Amino acid sequence: MFNRRSFVVLTVAWAILSCAPSLAQDKSIVVASTTSTQDSGLFGHILPLFKEKTGIDVRVIAQGTGQALDTARRGDADVVFVHAKPQEEKFVADGYGVKRHDVMYNDFVLIGPNSDPAGIAGTKDIVAALTAIKAKQAPFVSRGDRSGTHQAELALWRDAGVDIAENNGPWYREIGQGMGAALNTASAMNAYVLADRGTWIAFKSRGDLAIAVEGDNRLFNQYGIILVNPEKFPHVKKEYGQAFIDWIVSRDGQKAIADYTIGGQQLFSPDARADGS
Repeated sequence: MFNRRSFVVLTVAWAILSCAPSLAQDKSIVVASTTSTQDSGLFGHILPLFKEKTGIDVRVIAQGTGQALDTARRGDADVVFVHAKPQEEKFVADGYGVKRHDVMYNDFVLIGPNSDPAGIAGTKDIVAALTAIKAKQAPFVSRGDRSGTHQAELALWRDAGVDIAENNGPWYREIGQGMGAALNTASAMNAYVLADRGTWIAFKSRGDLAIAVEGDNRLFNQYGIILVNPEKFPHVKKEYGQAFIDWIVSRDGQKAIADYTIGGQQLFSPDARADGS
């Protein structure tokens, strides 16, 4: 006989069954990351391998590093994967992240037009190159978006003794956009621009642009990964987020990074420590 108890049991069973697909779909994480990991094509290579291994989907929010860390500070990501170590360490120290891990590195390169109005092509000293660009007021495109690349650019201007916020002009153009957009703008303007090597290798619409300066130790570009603190944001998917971190610093994840090439060129060099720190 159908009674109230049977009704309750059926209602609960229906609720469980109806939620099952959504629960299955919820095996996913949000990673706030840089535009360089996206624009270079790295995620397109490694994320299918991670999903095949774990069944976990990864949704990437590609932003500048500063914006990615802000996204995580609001609790809108489970993991951050960025490249501005001082900012990353502060993020953890302030309680927003659990632990920072080195993942990989590449380097920055100064891109410029083949006409080379600053006369710096083929040189190695990035500080001397920026000094020459300012002295000749050669067109320069800045991302201007608080990204890791933008922060690196500002640090290099400081190394050159230039407060670029106070000492710029029409020759210096901030666009507030990602790496791909900055390269496109530089190509259209025949301007210089600081880029990470990975995005440059993947960039197709080079026009008259080429690498002008490379090889300076000050152009080193380290990437790190951090789990967003579930004690601050209880909805963070700790298990899945940590699974992604564990995989990317593992032998399999590091090999996946090393294996990603374009035209025979490796875009990133893995450097996670064996102990995962």
